[in-house]
Amino acid sequence: MKREEARKLAEKLVGEMTLEEKASQLRYDAPAIPRLGIPAYNWWNEALHGVARAGTATMFPQAIGMAAMFDAPLMKEIGDVISTEARAKYNMQSQRDDRDIYKGLTMWSPNINIFRDPRWGRGHETYGEDPYLTSRLGAEFIEGLQGDGEYLKTAACAKHFAVHSGPEGLRHSFDAKASPKDMWETYLPAFEVAVKEAGVESVMGAYNRTNGEPCCGSKTLLRDILRGKWEFQGHIVSDCWAIRDFHTNHMVTHTATESAALALKNGCDINCGVTYLHMLEAYEEGLVTEEQITEAAVHAFTTRYMLGLFDENCEYNKIPYSENDSLAHQALNLKASRESVVLLKNDGILPLSREKIHTLAVIGPTADNVQVLKGNYHGSASQYITIHEGIRAAAGDGIRLVFSEGCHLYKEKLEPLSASANDRLSEADAVARMADAVILCLGLDSTLEGEEGDTGNSYAAGDKPDLLLPAPQRALLETVVAAGKPVVVVLTAGSSMDISYAEEHCGAVLQAWYPGALGGRAVGEILFGDVNPSGRLPVTFYSSENTLPDMTDYSMKGRTYRYMEEKPLYPFGYGLSYTSFAYSDLEAPASVQAGEALTVSVNVKNTGAVEGDEVVEAYISRKGLEDQPIRSLCGFARVHLKAGEEKKVELTVSPRSMLVVAEDGSRSIPAGECVLSIGGGQPDERTLELTGSPCLETSFQVEGSKGID
Repeated sequence: MKREEARKLAEKLVGEMTLEEKASQLRYDAPAIPRLGIPAYNWWNEALHGVARAGTATMFPQAIGMAAMFDAPLMKEIGDVISTEARAKYNMQSQRDDRDIYKGLTMWSPNINIFRDPRWGRGHETYGEDPYLTSRLGAEFIEGLQGDGEYLKTAACAKHFAVHSGPEGLRHSFDAKASPKDMWETYLPAFEVAVKEAGVESVMGAYNRTNGEPCCGSKTLLRDILRGKWEFQGHIVSDCWAIRDFHTNHMVTHTATESAALALKNGCDINCGVTYLHMLEAYEEGLVTEEQITEAAVHAFTTRYMLGLFDENCEYNKIPYSENDSLAHQALNLKASRESVVLLKNDGILPLSREKIHTLAVIGPTADNVQVLKGNYHGSASQYITIHEGIRAAAGDGIRLVFSEGCHLYKEKLEPLSASANDRLSEADAVARMADAVILCLGLDSTLEGEEGDTGNSYAAGDKPDLLLPAPQRALLETVVAAGKPVVVVLTAGSSMDISYAEEHCGAVLQAWYPGALGGRAVGEILFGDVNPSGRLPVTFYSSENTLPDMTDYSMKGRTYRYMEEKPLYPFGYGLSYTSFAYSDLEAPASVQAGEALTVSVNVKNTGAVEGDEVVEAYISRKGLEDQPIRSLCGFARVHLKAGEEKKVELTVSPRSMLVVAEDGSRSIPAGECVLSIGGGQPDERTLELTGSPCLETSFQVEGSKGID
């Protein structure tokens, strides 16, 4: 249904409501209006990497793991599967008049904030540190969720608008101060693409203030940029209990009534929380008008009409519950897990040989741990395969597996280091010494990094204090290395970790993220070479020698691969394979008119002995201009190649990638030279050192200039 038609229907329906009824529909738990045939509707649902918090559903890798796939088409497929399952569950539940929380079709995903600081606890909900990667993956996921039918399949929500990436402990009172240049160069692009290109139906505000204004009541963000400059037509929702923060933490208002008025006047239509219970008081005090309440209700019902919620013949009403967690969806989930794993180091120990290894030790607190598969904002899978179980299945009957937990996962910031935290070190040492090789499983889970505990999140996690593994795990790592056997580290974490010791002393390092319900199977298959690793880092891995700015500093100077001058441990875009690839015949025009796209092509050949996926990455640099990113990702494509096979890959560099942002936030595509590099990673010293594979490079001229509104 087109928006114009849906809005007319919404205006007619809302026009039949009393003021009290209109105000009631601005709550996230909107009550029924029986006299108008309107059922109750709960706006709060989650779909970060599968339908969440509502029972059984397919659980894909955590968002940061999906980002590591560097696979835009697969992101759209995943979004489509999630929306199918959301419809299947909604149809079953609404038939039983079950309209509770997490059972609607407004999915509060994806999280397209920029992972600017590796200590941020919620970073694993994002698609990493790069605005282009986040924009492209976010757009594909949104399009998958919303579908291409007559109605919206589900309504996606881009969150958290706009400058939000920690610190978690301060988020309810924090003022994120970002320059106009950083706003338009880093923090806003993914949201602009979500609105203007992907047509996202909803946008959620953030908890914090941005440059003095609370995000869920920000005139600058909601009225001037979102509704004004970008002409956003969907509905705006607050983060949960964020409007309460206006008067209890941000202190920009004095009462709940004033907070409700500030949010509504600046465009927030739906309140996740209870502050809009004061909306009629705000009206009686003259703080809001009936027209403002009406407009918000019209936005809400326009979305409900676009979802087909008032049409018995909506095409998606026929999706049966049997489509939830189907075999086909589980197969796609496994594919995603396989593509997400990143091989960071390999001295030749991988893939493991089933013929040469007779006894294999599996050690570590994350090996047999279901929680590390999940991440946060997850559903309940019908089957979990831990890393230990996946290794056992891949090893087969000819290899003896010996196991030790080694130490507890350990919540370092809440517990002192004690002997009991390392009560299995001697066992781990003995197990390592009796094996031919060791798989050492280390890392974090969502109780160690995640969302700060509050009303909407019952268990506390929050930011990491640093990038180190918890102390007991560091002791375990040193103990296992000292046993003198070949060691492969499998790291589960949703963020960059300083694993310099493992890089120096272990034969291989595999980054598994939070790999989803079937993630253990994918890890086992990769370790034994049944699957060739092909993931790429969507974040920079810093070393102990890198100095990070203060976490409360929102300037991008010195942050992420686009701005940092120091040498990383592992660079953004990096990942190894069991085969090798060669690039040749880079073709690109010598010039392009400002505002036009650039099409380039390159030949990629699998020069190794096994088939595998290569991720072709393109980076752009503007020359002769000051205060610009060192380089920026501007294109990527995943290509599968058999041993010896060669394919031509085409990439399109959009005008957006040629933008230059001035200090005042103004954007233009100026005339001048651009340098374009294409290869299996960044054209930097560290990538070349780690892979030995140089990028191809060319330059082109931008002719003329173009200002961007």
